[in-house]
Amino acid sequence: MANQKKDPAQEEVLSILQTAKNRLDYLTPNDWMLLVDRSKKATFKRGDSLIKQGKNSGMVYLLVRGTAKVEAFPKAFIAQIGPGQICGEMAFLENSIASATVTAEEEIEVRAIEWSALSDLFELFPHLGSRFYRSLALSLSRRLREQIGIKQLAQKPS
Repeated sequence: MANQKKDPAQEEVLSILQTAKNRLDYLTPNDWMLLVDRSKKATFKRGDSLIKQGKNSGMVYLLVRGTAKVEAFPKAFIAQIGPGQICGEMAFLENSIASATVTAEEEIEVRAIEWSALSDLFELFPHLGSRFYRSLALSLSRRLREQIGIKQLAQKPS
């Protein structure tokens, strides 16, 4: 078997996604390679919207560099996301329109994966699908707990 040359840029992306603090926890190194291989690199400038509430982008985004804010109309802050985190997952899960707008807070780099590419991967690799969905459940649970904590703090009397 011939030695495959490793792409240093892809190796760096894999390293960032696999070691990020709030990454998709249950994915294996192989899972990450499959996802990155099926993704397209994209960059967004500060203020650009990756996802717009009420629209169907047909994409899921993995953040590689930078931060983005997630807001729902009318300007209700939901979360700030950074390297290793995902956005567009709720619309993907529901096969629906986006429930929030995601805006770059600085120049960001993402890996964009089309919904159809994800579905194809899950058919080929069912265990990847189960680990991916479990990771999404954990990610959404963390965001919900964060929102509950924020609301509880806001309701405490001074």
